[in-house]
Amino acid sequence: MSFMMVKKEFKLVGLKGSGEFVNFGNEVPLLAKQLLSRSNEILNLVETEIALLEPKKDEEHRVGHYYVGLIVSEKLNEVPTGMDYIETYKSYITTRGDISNLGELHLNLLNWAEEQGFQRDLDSYIIETYHPMGEGDEEVQIYLPIQD
Repeated sequence: MSFMMVKKEFKLVGLKGSGEFVNFGNEVPLLAKQLLSRSNEILNLVETEIALLEPKKDEEHRVGHYYVGLIVSEKLNEVPTGMDYIETYKSYITTRGDISNLGELHLNLLNWAEEQGFQRDLDSYIIETYHPMGEGDEEVQIYLPIQD
């Protein structure tokens, strides 16, 4: 498993959802299915699925929001009804692996961040991009925002 620090820009069109953090694992994929059923409405698609997740700040922080989206190649002036255009450019630490190990990937990335002395940016979204690998397998790339 490899980790690295990157500065990266994301442009996406997506749907916003919210709920309890403990339910994100079920709710995010359901909203993603809704979004994919409307993907033909989105211009300049790159086809990569993406999720922006509000970070859980502490134990008292129970409800958060998230976006599920599709990456687009350029800024859009018009987006489909009920969707948002989002653009973000930040520093992240990142890793990639099998989506079935999502929890472990997050944990390993957090541990590496601590070892390297990175400070998390709890005011910016955690980003996940999803990459089908064929034969039903899928990889996830996690981007954890850090302070510059």
